Amino acid sequence: MQLTKQTDYAFRVLMALAATPSPQLLQIQKIVDRFQISKSHVTKIVQKLVHHGYVEAVRGQKGGVRLAKPLHQIQLREIVELMENNLEAVNCNEPICFIRSHCQLKKHLQQATQQYLQYLEGVTLADIMSPTLSQEFGKITTLN
Repeated sequence: MQLTKQTDYAFRVLMALAATPSPQLLQIQKIVDRFQISKSHVTKIVQKLVHHGYVEAVRGQKGGVRLAKPLHQIQLREIVELMENNLEAVNCNEPICFIRSHCQLKKHLQQATQQYLQYLEGVTLADIMSPTLSQEFGKITTLN
């Protein structure tokens, strides 16, 4: 299974925020500059993360974003399920597959997807942050 760019970027944003010392705010523009990704994409992702309580946004000239939850309370599964529109491994309906009534592939792929999500449920943002990764992301706050 390959995750969409939206989910990839959501993880990048969360990791950048995890590396930002609390209660410091990180400006979206610094994330955009560091990753060389579209500001509109990042803004939409941040809005979604804010709406669901993972990120806190502070408006104004000295505003920015920061994590709204501790690292160990943000499960990777939650983020994948939030950001992905569809977790089906195959679509047997578009175009309609002539063997779908006899095929067992979808059933097995669905079970694999559930095992994948179950595994991610046990992994948190804290688990994926290493000291060297935090240092690398920490450079974002020093960009001019």
